[in-house]
Amino acid sequence: MPTFRCELCGDTFSLSQTTVDRYPRWEPRRCRHCRSTRSVGSSSRASNPTAPGDGVYTDGGASPNPGPGGWGAVYVVADEVAAEAHGHDPDTTNNRMELTALIEGAALVPDGVPTVVWSDSNLAVRTINEWAAGWERNGWRRKTGPVENLDLVKRAYHAFRTRPDLTLRWVKAHAGHRWNEHADGLANRWRNG
Repeated sequence: MPTFRCELCGDTFSLSQTTVDRYPRWEPRRCRHCRSTRSVGSSSRASNPTAPGDGVYTDGGASPNPGPGGWGAVYVVADEVAAEAHGHDPDTTNNRMELTALIEGAALVPDGVPTVVWSDSNLAVRTINEWAAGWERNGWRRKTGPVENLDLVKRAYHAFRTRPDLTLRWVKAHAGHRWNEHADGLANRWRNG
C-alpha cells in the first residue's frame, strides 16, 4: 500500500492501491484525522503519538489545583531548541497556566513563520479553536454562564486570530513526545526553586 506524509500533523498514512489507482493525479496531503476535523487541533479524541519535532510545545499546571503553578513553552526548529520560556504564579489553576503557556509560546515565534503550536490541554485547544469565536460574538458570554479565565482566553484567542501563520493543535500528554515532556519540565521548574 502506498504511504504518504500528512502536511499538517506529520503522521504517515496509507491508502489502498485501489484508491490511488481510482484517482491517478491525486496526491493526498492530509491524513484522515486532519481531513475530518473542522479546524486543526479541534478534535478532543485525537491522539498524535508521532508529533513532529518542529513547532512550539506548551504546558502548564498547578499543584494542588488551585494553588501554586507554572507554565513552560519551547520553540523547536529542525528538532533543536530555538527559544524557550517559563514562569510561575503562586496562586493559580491548571487552566490559567495552560492558557498562559499558549500566549507565551506564540510570542516565541517570529511573525510570518508558519508554525504549529502543540498543547496537551484539550480544553485550551478547544477553547481557542472552537468556542472563543462564538463567545466573542456573544459579548464574551456563554449560554451557561460567564467565560472562565476570560482575561487569558481573550489574550490567547487574539494571539492566534491575529497570527494566521500559527496553527494550534492538541498532543497527548505524557505519551513520550520529547518536546512535550520538555515543556512539562519547564512548567515545573518553579518547584525546584
